[in-house]
Amino acid sequence: MTDMRIKEIVIAGGGTAGWMAAAAFAKVLGNECTIRLVESEEIGTVGVGEGTVPHLKLFNNLLGIDDVEFVRNTQGTFKLGVQFNDWARLGDSYVHGFGEIGHDISLLPFHQFWIKAMQKGVAADIGAYSLNTVAAPRGRFMPSATDVPPNSPLANVAYAYHFDAGLYARFLRGYAEQRGVWRTEGRIASVELRPHDGFVAALVMEDGERIEGDLFIDCSGFRGLLIEQALHTGFHDFSHWLPCDRAVAVGCERVAQLTPYTRSTARPAGWQWRIPLQHRTGNGHVYCSVHMSDDEAAAVLLANLDGEPLGEPRLLRFTTGARKQAWNRNVVALGLAGGFLEPLESTSIYMIQSGIARLLEMFPQRDFSPVLIERYNARARFEYERIRDFLILHYHATERDDTPFWNYCRTMPVPEQLDGYIRLFRDSGRFFRDGEEMFATPSWVQVMLGQRILPRSYHPLVDQMPEKDLAGFMASVSQVVKACVEAMPMHQAFIDKVCPAPAMATA
Repeated sequence: MTDMRIKEIVIAGGGTAGWMAAAAFAKVLGNECTIRLVESEEIGTVGVGEGTVPHLKLFNNLLGIDDVEFVRNTQGTFKLGVQFNDWARLGDSYVHGFGEIGHDISLLPFHQFWIKAMQKGVAADIGAYSLNTVAAPRGRFMPSATDVPPNSPLANVAYAYHFDAGLYARFLRGYAEQRGVWRTEGRIASVELRPHDGFVAALVMEDGERIEGDLFIDCSGFRGLLIEQALHTGFHDFSHWLPCDRAVAVGCERVAQLTPYTRSTARPAGWQWRIPLQHRTGNGHVYCSVHMSDDEAAAVLLANLDGEPLGEPRLLRFTTGARKQAWNRNVVALGLAGGFLEPLESTSIYMIQSGIARLLEMFPQRDFSPVLIERYNARARFEYERIRDFLILHYHATERDDTPFWNYCRTMPVPEQLDGYIRLFRDSGRFFRDGEEMFATPSWVQVMLGQRILPRSYHPLVDQMPEKDLAGFMASVSQVVKACVEAMPMHQAFIDKVCPAPAMATA
């Protein structure tokens, strides 16, 4: 029988996507096949974002990398959520925190009781009932504790990371090369296709070397050197729903205590991020070029930094959307080569991780079953669309009418499924997660409430709790959260004690 196993994997491009893929393949596939990564130091990489969601911990666990090692080597900090300022109205502020809200009772989520309590005037803001949303603005952090009751909020602290994406790629490169990944330095001059089926046969380097492979991973960034330039896969454009198409980014000196959250502040034609790292603060301004010039955007960014800039703002142009097929023939696109959803909820690195995990789950043989490819692409499309809709929610659910940009976002038609989510929540506070979509009910609830989508009513089973008990229930949950937050150390103190980055590490 012919041996149909994949023997050679070629990764086109380095950066975060390329080295995440190389590290994961080296760990999981071991000696089953050779893994070769091709990159050029002359071609700069686009950092896909220095903020993450909690899922990255699972990826690091797969590789056997613990938090201390990871945070120290990437100048990292911890992240309990995202603080959104000025999104629904000027002056508004809320935190989308990771983890659960309050304490569910039977089949009913906590927020259903909160709706009734709020209507009765016996509830605080929804953020008062979640560990992360209380701890983040107060600058407190700790990982899950093992010496507390299992039902304590401190027993299951959900957190993510801020880190230097360049340092993470460098760290993963060392990890991958120690496990046999072969790196080739140089520029790819062309992509050679097999004449009989259009599959990629080899990458042809500028020096004439041909690099053959069975499976090719396109991590070439927005260019999509294999997936688009060679295979002409096509692109689904989401920019009519997510109209921001540019960003300017710059680091600045770190001048404050390290905060355990990302800050997202709405601006006249987009929004600005602030990400605290141990050695600097990352900043960027995402905006719509129809409503703001590049010079104006850079001026807005520089006028709203916490410290002195560490260079000139760097301009990035992009179109939000996704390839029509993330897997085409024998090419799988990861990272920016596969698509781009702006960094509003820090999903870019998650999408790389998810694509890698999905490929390993559906790992092919050399005959490249079209059934596997179809399934992979369906799951990738579902994931892009559900995250896309979550991001659209932030823009569309606003009362702002002070600029043409926000007027457009507020009045634009939205995808049918998102419109259904909004109408259902506004009616009775209900949300039903669609299968395996990334963001769970607490995330949707926090953002909908934060964006002032207030339910008219609540689930009728809430009335089974006597009204005289409702205020006490809300107060007890709030008190437990407050007590737990008081027991947490300051985020800065935790990092200084447990995982300070080595002084010699640089951006």
